[in-house]
Amino acid sequence: MFWKFDLHMSSQLEALLEKDDVTLTELMEEEDVLQECKAQNRRLLVFLSQDTCMQELLHLITTEPPAGLEETRRFKHPNIACELLTSDVGVINDKLGGEKPLLDTLYSFLEQPPPLNPLLASFFSKTIGNLITRKTEQVISFLRGKEGFLGLVLNHINTSAMMDLLLRLISCVEPAPLRHDTLNWLNEEQLAQRLIELIHPGKDEEKQSNASQTVCDIIRLSRDQANQLQENSEADPLLAVLESQECVGQLLDNMFVGERTESCIICGTQILLTLLEIRRPGWVFYSCILKKPSACQLAVLKKGNELASSTSVSGSFLWGKLMGLGVLEVPLGNCRLHVARLMASLLQTTNTSYYICCNNTIYNNTVTLELCRLNTINILLDLFFKYTWNNFLHFQVELCVASPGPTLPLPSVPPDIFTHNPLVTHLFQDCRLVPRILEAWEENDKMQEEGGMRRGYMGHLTRIANTVVCSMEKGPVHSQISSLITELLVDCKGRWETFVDQALTEINRKNTVDLVSHNLRSSSEDDDRQSPFPKELSLQQTFSDYQIQQITANFVDQFGFNDDEFSEHGDNINATFDRIAEINFNAKTAAFEACTKEKIQSFDDNEEEDIWEEREINYTTHTKSRTRYTNTHTFTHLD
Repeated sequence: MFWKFDLHMSSQLEALLEKDDVTLTELMEEEDVLQECKAQNRRLLVFLSQDTCMQELLHLITTEPPAGLEETRRFKHPNIACELLTSDVGVINDKLGGEKPLLDTLYSFLEQPPPLNPLLASFFSKTIGNLITRKTEQVISFLRGKEGFLGLVLNHINTSAMMDLLLRLISCVEPAPLRHDTLNWLNEEQLAQRLIELIHPGKDEEKQSNASQTVCDIIRLSRDQANQLQENSEADPLLAVLESQECVGQLLDNMFVGERTESCIICGTQILLTLLEIRRPGWVFYSCILKKPSACQLAVLKKGNELASSTSVSGSFLWGKLMGLGVLEVPLGNCRLHVARLMASLLQTTNTSYYICCNNTIYNNTVTLELCRLNTINILLDLFFKYTWNNFLHFQVELCVASPGPTLPLPSVPPDIFTHNPLVTHLFQDCRLVPRILEAWEENDKMQEEGGMRRGYMGHLTRIANTVVCSMEKGPVHSQISSLITELLVDCKGRWETFVDQALTEINRKNTVDLVSHNLRSSSEDDDRQSPFPKELSLQQTFSDYQIQQITANFVDQFGFNDDEFSEHGDNINATFDRIAEINFNAKTAAFEACTKEKIQSFDDNEEEDIWEEREINYTTHTKSRTRYTNTHTFTHLD
């Protein structure tokens, strides 16, 4: 351990500090300067804490280095300077956080015109972030005294380091009273509203993306901190603004009023999805959005419906795209995928029912009614079957279809309140859910019989069919679904019953994970063991592109458990474990006893021999036949 430390290098650093004319550059060339700083070398800290030295360190991290240097050395000294300034040494923190001229030099970096150098921006953000944590009162007071501070940060929001700075101001300020004062200050400066303004078709796409990510992080951080604080603590003003009707309305206007761009719609949708996340009780956002939807919020459903059925958004793919399976004339696009995510999330936030419970009051869900009126789910089903290989879309449509299914009981809600759900009626009558499942299944079977490929949505279609069957048997709308299926045409009803009894039952059986037996063998057989799987399915087999696509598209269904085994109120939670009782261990027990008996016998035969007795060494190789104990292995094919 002693020789790990290079005392020669330390002596060189000490020798430099002995010099009267030693420079910061000379010290920074020494490899152990940072280590000695963190070890609080007294003479080094005295040198570094000088005014001229501190100014030089700040100059290095806020000024673009000369362009003539080698790229590997251009940012060497700025990087070391940043590490010295953020080494968490009390002397340096006190010096930098306690003297306004030094803070002014650091702050001057924000006053540069955009774009900022991303690496220098990260040095700046790390340095001031460390001061926010260690010298909180001094730095917050300094920043509040700078007029236009927030405007400068938002002006450079296209640099990700500025996002980090804002989040540090929100999450790293302690104690709680000072944190609340800081949040009130940021709210007075209208941070939330100004971030929403940046998500606009007229703004740079990078600014829109970073502003959206910042808003999402603020929402999650604020909700997490609210969960950790006591109930009587003051509400987060930034979160209250972001969850307000006015702020959401402004965001929707930016997304859909006037010019519509893909980047603006995607960034805005990401914020809406974050707002709809369930992270704390109370359903404050749900009540404000869904209890009394504004005309703008109902309009967004109409606009989203238009987006789902067209590709007219500026920036969307309007040309063919070459894929492994051919040319896709009109790709789905990221915009329509996000619209599908938003629709699925809106349906889920209604707690999979027609009503919303908030503060012990039942509200009619106008949003769900509007989605039914606009025929949105039917459009999403069209996309589901059109884009055969887009499993991202398939999953979102599956969530939409499953939203009226079994759900947790809501507090203070009469049990018979869910006897009729318009969304269920819309799915089974207007969207023709059962006939479309049957048609798609039959078309896939016919295609495979002709040598074609299994369609990529079949795994999700299986889960949708199982959801329908499960919802018929239990859940708040089981009687309504049973009645709707009874009303089907005689031919369609008969095909459905046959499908459930035969095709669906068979695919569920294949998709159930089988318990695979393992060989009993001694450790000496590891090198020459054989694969228990069929040769054509061994790991050495090269999979075709089709097989890879099939594995990707159906992985969850082929190796997952049936949904009803893990449903919230299902009776089959122990079904998987009960199957263990069906295994016959007799063969394994006999094989194990025979194997161990043979091994023990070999020691018993040599019990009387002297292990230290000299013997003639024979190098002849003897081959002894070995008895292998193998069992039959079951393997489910991926297609």
